[in-house]
Amino acid sequence: MVGLRILRPASRLLPSTLTSGAPRSYLARTPPAFTSRTTVPLTSTKRTYATPSGVKEVAVRDALNEALAEELESNNKVFVLGEEVAQYNGAYKVTKGLLDRFGEKRVIDSPITESGFCGLTVGAALAGLHPVCEFMTFNFAMQAIDQIINSAAKTHYMSGGIQPCNITFRGPNGFAAGVAAQHSQDYSSWYGSIPGLKVVAPWSSEDAKGLLKAAIRDPNPVVVLENELLYGTNFPMSEAAQKDDFVLPFGKAKIERAGKDVTIVTLSRCVGQSLVAAEKLKKDYGVEAEVINLRSVKPLDVEAIVKSVKKTGRLMAVESGFPSFGVGAEILALTMEYAFDYLDAPAVRVTGAEVPTPYAQKLEEMAFPQEDTIANYAAKLLRV
Repeated sequence: MVGLRILRPASRLLPSTLTSGAPRSYLARTPPAFTSRTTVPLTSTKRTYATPSGVKEVAVRDALNEALAEELESNNKVFVLGEEVAQYNGAYKVTKGLLDRFGEKRVIDSPITESGFCGLTVGAALAGLHPVCEFMTFNFAMQAIDQIINSAAKTHYMSGGIQPCNITFRGPNGFAAGVAAQHSQDYSSWYGSIPGLKVVAPWSSEDAKGLLKAAIRDPNPVVVLENELLYGTNFPMSEAAQKDDFVLPFGKAKIERAGKDVTIVTLSRCVGQSLVAAEKLKKDYGVEAEVINLRSVKPLDVEAIVKSVKKTGRLMAVESGFPSFGVGAEILALTMEYAFDYLDAPAVRVTGAEVPTPYAQKLEEMAFPQEDTIANYAAKLLRV
């Protein structure tokens, strides 16, 4: 399998780079500090004026901040709790300004104890409130996995449908820069395998705002897996997405680029990498690749994948997680079940390497897909 090979260079989405918010001292839980060790593709975080069509450039962290502010404003049952979310304005500044606007009863700093504050928010949700539980990274959420799965995900079922649990778990997930194995893991397939949880992975600013608002409003526990390297990246936001009633439905993927020769199904930061690879395929081979942004890991939009495969005849799944039992593996399995007769070639997956994320920069770069990796395997699939 493609994903089993240890040659996954990390991508750099845009030529313009800015240093990452990592590494940082995770043991001390200090705020992220900018360093020069590893550069990542971030554009300006400043908002721009709207164009005549109403479109604005908005950074992902600002879109998330806007979603939180709108939901806190519209529903007094919503509150935010996590490490450094209040006085420090959030480790990644996603909660910037919310303490001043909504007060210390709605935006609450927690002790450094994921098991404790996650359990507290789950209990609040079971009591009828709508908490947003922020993890500084989902790697730290492993300390609270019992509360997320056994308490939040299973209670509605075990109560016979009587007791809902309206809670949103959010924070950065997956590959970061220069923070090694214990802080650079993708949990999409972990949470996606659990009945009772809904799981989303935004890419663009519209994804971030629309999915987070939908998560807060949903009566079920929802895991929002953001990407640390995307927080400072600007994306166009439509006039509709700028309104406070904008939400995105779960289980509906988005075709980011239409094509007819190969279907690339991907999520989170890999969406941008796949779009760059698709343009390379067009330039080098005249190939038109269709890029599907999953947005939602669970529920998964199987219908959109099957419809695209019927058109292109070829499928490639791209993710930064491990190959074994991953999101890509699930996509391939479902495609074999529902669209086997439409495949003109075996489906393939491009994933992170089967290895804990290395700390050394060059090894780290080999551990994840990059644009050339995606384009090369697509070309091999198409035999061009």
